[in-house]
Amino acid sequence: MIKINLLPQRRVKRVADPGQRDVGIGVLALLLAGVATFMLVQRPEQKKLDDLKATNAELEAGLARRKDKIRDLKELKAAVELAETRTKAIQKLLDARAVPAHMLHELGEILTPGRLPTMTKDMAAKVNDPMRDTYKFQLDWDPKHVWITRFAEKQGVFTLEGGAESDGDVSQLLKRLQASAYFQEVTPRGGEQVSDKDSGVTYYKFTITGKVVY
Repeated sequence: MIKINLLPQRRVKRVADPGQRDVGIGVLALLLAGVATFMLVQRPEQKKLDDLKATNAELEAGLARRKDKIRDLKELKAAVELAETRTKAIQKLLDARAVPAHMLHELGEILTPGRLPTMTKDMAAKVNDPMRDTYKFQLDWDPKHVWITRFAEKQGVFTLEGGAESDGDVSQLLKRLQASAYFQEVTPRGGEQVSDKDSGVTYYKFTITGKVVY
């Protein structure tokens, strides 16, 4: 015969293992220690590191700005030095606008057979005008009949000294100097017929003065 017990049975209470409880407490303690370590040590150190990075970035930016200023200063200094160099070069050119070599070149053209002086259009018209004998050149004149013994220029005023075979040769040289665009106020300053002591040859000694056109 089977008996069925309908009365409720008592549940047996499970008692926690002391060992497991100790493990749980230990884990919790470790977690709390980790949180405390993070809050008390890691977080402040991380903040210091972030602050150092920010400070370093600011210093690098400042250094870059200073480098840019230094580079700009160097470029500005170089530009000033270049400008000063150009100014000095220009001033030298201005101071030497009419150097003796420049004037001697024009004089050399005048003293070359078949060459005429450098003339303005107005002067060329006067020279070619058959009605103006004062400006007219003798085209077959031989400049070899004239020689230069001294040529000097100072502050725009020149002095030309030399000799010629005849007075007419001096006149032709004078006309060409007066017609040149590089000279003005050309005037004969004395002339005389002299004899060479060694050869006994008679020639005309002359002096011509004027101003240089810059």
